[in-house]
Amino acid sequence: MADTLPRRALVAAGLAAAIAPLPRDAGATPAEARELLRRLAPGAAREGRVTLRIEAIVDNGAQVPLVVAVDSPMTEADHVRALHVVADGNPAPGVASFALTPRAGRCEVSMRLRLARSQRVVALAEMSDGSLWTASREVTVTVGGCSA
Repeated sequence: MADTLPRRALVAAGLAAAIAPLPRDAGATPAEARELLRRLAPGAAREGRVTLRIEAIVDNGAQVPLVVAVDSPMTEADHVRALHVVADGNPAPGVASFALTPRAGRCEVSMRLRLARSQRVVALAEMSDGSLWTASREVTVTVGGCSA
C-alpha cells in the first residue's frame, strides 16, 4: 500500500504533461531550410538530374509517399555521394540524408514522410565531382501530420 502514493504521483504528473498546451505552428522557415542545405552541401545547386515524385495535394500529412531519383551512372567517375531531403515547414526541416557509393548501382529512394502543413519539399544530390543538383515541389496539405 505504501508504494501506491508514488505511483499515483507519477500518473498525475504524466497526465499533467499530456494535457499541457503544446506549441502550434512551430515549423521551420524557408530560410532555415536553405541554411540547413548550405551546411549539408555548400555550393550552388542547379536544377536537373534529380526527380522528385510527390503529390502536389495530399489529404493527410501523416504519411506522404515520396520517391527521389538521381540520373547518374553510379560509376567511380560519376556517382551520387549524398542525397538530402528537406521540408521547409516541419518543426525540424531535415527529413533524411543518405550517403551513397558506386556500389549502390542506382540512386533512388522511396519513403513516407510527415508534413506538418503545406510547404516546399526539396531534394539535393551531391555528386562525386562536387556538383550539386536539386529538385523541389510545393505540397498542399489539408490535414497536417506533425501535430499532436
